[in-house]
Amino acid sequence: MRILGIETTCDETAAAVVERDASGRGRILSNEVLSQIEDHAAYGGVVPEIAARAHVEVMDVLVKRALASAGVALSDIDAIAAATRTSKRMIYYYYGSKEGLYLAVLEDAYRRTRETESNLHLSDLTPQQALEKLVERTYERHRENEDFIRLVMSENILRGEYIRQSKNIKKLNLPVIDAIAELYGRGVSDGVFRAGLDPVDIHGLISALAFFNVSNRHTFGAIFQKNADQGLAHALGKDQVIEMVMRYICR
Repeated sequence: MRILGIETTCDETAAAVVERDASGRGRILSNEVLSQIEDHAAYGGVVPEIAARAHVEVMDVLVKRALASAGVALSDIDAIAAATRTSKRMIYYYYGSKEGLYLAVLEDAYRRTRETESNLHLSDLTPQQALEKLVERTYERHRENEDFIRLVMSENILRGEYIRQSKNIKKLNLPVIDAIAELYGRGVSDGVFRAGLDPVDIHGLISALAFFNVSNRHTFGAIFQKNADQGLAHALGKDQVIEMVMRYICR
């Protein structure tokens, strides 16, 4: 049995995944904690209203981290246990169910990734500069957020069962396709990009290279003894990924 545990104290929010075997022995698969100490420092003590709101605001982020760190998907969770002032009832009030909580985690993960891309101001750059910047930031974002990669891998194991239920994730992903279409169109008009490519395929190419760099780092490192001990993924270098994408798209 695997249990998702959620706990809040005065100024800390925590989420963990615990596994119990047939003999009753437990094993902690992950444990994520977020402190609010800095938020309350100016008041000389914990402010209950601020604490309660912060618990709810960060809960989906912590659950995402806990699931990713444990390497499990929603389907692997048998129950949710709460030792929290917000109470399990409040969790279900906001998210409706364990599936609703997982979907909120999934949507938040995509929202944060897409927000990073929207802040690049690609339309202010030349087509080549814009493409390079997009590839570079996608590479860095994936490399710095292994929990997002694990979450997407888990959802793919589930064959996209929950992402298809989301009313928001498709909308969240439209801006990046529009941005690629805009910079690609300018590049074709300027004669620097080859014609006939689909913006969705370009996005897929960039994502595939950046994703592999994180998703396969342990197996790749173990097989080829390459960068196996690095804390961050590095199966492919950033400059290599940028060059591959640019060579494919540029004339």
